Amino acid sequence: MKLFELKGSKRESTGKKAAKAYRRESVIPCVLYGGDEVVHFTITKDSVRKLIYTPEVHIVDLTVEGKNYKAILKETQFHPVSDELLHADFLQIFEDKPIVMEIPVELVGLAEGVKAGGKLSRGMRKLKVKGLYKDFPEKLTINIESLGLGKSISVGDVHFDNLELLNVKNNVVVAVKSTRAARDAAK
Repeated sequence: MKLFELKGSKRESTGKKAAKAYRRESVIPCVLYGGDEVVHFTITKDSVRKLIYTPEVHIVDLTVEGKNYKAILKETQFHPVSDELLHADFLQIFEDKPIVMEIPVELVGLAEGVKAGGKLSRGMRKLKVKGLYKDFPEKLTINIESLGLGKSISVGDVHFDNLELLNVKNNVVVAVKSTRAARDAAK
């Protein structure tokens, strides 16, 4: 997994009024939880842009007032109209404590069904997994070369070492759908 370095400043006050005051100063109020203590801090909008607007998953090396934490970005809140970042939640992670996280799915190969005229349909772009963060890959790779026309791969069909998949087992990850041209060619 990629490492993202982030520096924050500790917040003196919390609550709705304080959060609005921080946003007027163009900083984002944040919370780090999951450890021994809950840490309230602020970050600048520019410092977190490459962490939020990417499909990749990062481990955040967070520094707040000289103290270092390892964390993941757990949740973000955006303004409903302006789409401006309002708040970010971080979860502190440890070597021996499992976490739940969504990891992107990467499809490898050209499906046989696509060669026969079918259309590839992605059902899920990310899968929710549980495990130790050191076991998490950057992407979950699924080989689709043997996927035939009208066939699909569901969550229950895939397995990754040291990771537990938490999605519903019959959810379709990827499928090859038959097209009108493929049906006509088969006649």
